[in-house]
Amino acid sequence: MTRKTVTVALTGASGLPYGLRLIEALLAAGARVWVLYSQAAQVVAKQEMQLPLPSRPAEMKAWLQARYPAGDGQLEVYGREEWFAPAASGSNPPDAMVVCPCSMGTLAAIRHGMSDNLIERAADVCIKEQRKLVLVPRETPLSAIHLENMLDLARLGVVILPPAPGFYTHPKSVDDMVDFIVSRILDQLGVEQTLTPRWGE
Repeated sequence: MTRKTVTVALTGASGLPYGLRLIEALLAAGARVWVLYSQAAQVVAKQEMQLPLPSRPAEMKAWLQARYPAGDGQLEVYGREEWFAPAASGSNPPDAMVVCPCSMGTLAAIRHGMSDNLIERAADVCIKEQRKLVLVPRETPLSAIHLENMLDLARLGVVILPPAPGFYTHPKSVDDMVDFIVSRILDQLGVEQTLTPRWGE
């Protein structure tokens, strides 16, 4: 079976636990994962999780591998200006991309095709190549600008998946609520998961 390739981008919105748990779950499921992250994501990780994310991609890769076991060639990390990264070209796109968490600035840049950094360019590639793109926007309340940007992207086929956990699973911890959202993302990617019980089971 061909290994699924998923780009995971971490931006400066609140919600880094979702993104890191998603990387962990994808690696555990055997997917190949390309990680992109912004400087703002480093700031948020330190503030929310007391995690000092390394600035250099090679160090970030080693840091992730120390936390989440990955097979040979299963995990790669790219810097914001690495224009020769596979995700930057439609000739070698991933099967899917998830921006988790997705800041409103990143969402707006994707909506308008800015492509000023690798995260924005990789999302632009997914849209033009008609690959699955999932955005996990974390903001509240939402302005009319935010909503209009999301609506325009949804009309292009982009999945807008706000991190709004359900409570019918009776979560007992923050980790349970994080897993609820990650399980919904994995469903969108077609990756088998058992993180949370399904409705009616």
